[in-house]
Amino acid sequence: MWTRLSDLDRMIHAMDLFQNRMNRLHPEYARLRAVPAWDIAQGGPKTNLCDAGDHLEMRVEVPGVAKDDLSVKVQGNYLEISGSRKSDAPEGYTAHRVERAVKTFTRSFTLPADVDTGKVEAQMANGLLTLTLPKLEAAKPKQITIS
Repeated sequence: MWTRLSDLDRMIHAMDLFQNRMNRLHPEYARLRAVPAWDIAQGGPKTNLCDAGDHLEMRVEVPGVAKDDLSVKVQGNYLEISGSRKSDAPEGYTAHRVERAVKTFTRSFTLPADVDTGKVEAQMANGLLTLTLPKLEAAKPKQITIS
């Protein structure tokens, strides 16, 4: 029986390591189990969020998703990205192998600062959605001189 929280923490960490190794060794392992893989990418596209001082920049991997099938909503410091990948098989054809699933997704984020929604820019190129999210004046860092 565990008497300390650190023992439980170490056990959970060891289980995570085992899970990741099994997923790497046998990619179909996650599909065979009744529970979905513990991977954020299973629920939606992978993202990177960076703070550039006066604005935030987010890059989202959305291969095979047309820009008309994407929706980006921003309110204050809340961002929601949703979209769908449609079938690319020609009509009348029978698919013999489908590895790029037809699916819809929604990801939501709490951003580290409020965003000026009127100045948000979104660009899509080569399956990568780039969002430039300017911070509100009140959220921008200010340099204070010491006298």
